Amino acid sequence: MFPDHNLPAARSGARTLWMVLGAALLLTGCQGSRLVREFPPTPLALDAPIGLATRSKLVALGGDTPRCLALLDAGGVRHKVLPPVRQDQCGYEDGVRLERGGALPVAFNPGGLAVACPVAAALTIWQREIVQPAAQRHFGRAVTGIDHYGSFSCRRINARSTGDFSEHASARAIDIAGFRLAGGGSVTVRRDWTGVPARAAVPRDVRDGGCRLFTTVLSPDYNASHADHLHFDHAKRGFGGFCR
Repeated sequence: MFPDHNLPAARSGARTLWMVLGAALLLTGCQGSRLVREFPPTPLALDAPIGLATRSKLVALGGDTPRCLALLDAGGVRHKVLPPVRQDQCGYEDGVRLERGGALPVAFNPGGLAVACPVAAALTIWQREIVQPAAQRHFGRAVTGIDHYGSFSCRRINARSTGDFSEHASARAIDIAGFRLAGGGSVTVRRDWTGVPARAAVPRDVRDGGCRLFTTVLSPDYNASHADHLHFDHAKRGFGGFCR
């Protein structure tokens, strides 16, 4: 225990902290309410706006599968719980297969996308808060489909023969190839990343927005291996992230 003579100083420090927070709330008005809502102890809800701590809360779901599944149910995410998978040194125990409808009105192509539960939760927020607004801003249309290259793959980072295993090895990652628009047409990472600015803006916006929900985000700006897709994963990186 700390000596008694440290207690007044500790109390004084606590009072100062609360005074600063109180002043921030008074000065920022509605922004102060947003600060309170985003404070880490606030429970995660899949239908809430993205907050300062949303990403860390999503990653934390990796250690609490029952809570993650309960969040999908409460958030109206249609899914099927999958049996555990074990393949050599790879596998997962928190896999779900996403189904179209409810909180996920978009179709993932190919269908039957299976991901770790926290990734499913993040994709639910991402398509609503990031993907759809980006498409509306630049095309005035909704996204009806998201093309992907899959999630689970038993391999090491960059498909090397040695080294750490990829987050794909535990279904904690997904590679996004493009977006299908209502009324026809599509935007793809390979074709549009460096194309017409109005079209390039969509994959770039969803890349940037993904950095608020995933700890690792890799795009064509990172290396040639990502020339045709956006990689999102939930690697544990403490409070930081890697977005490129």
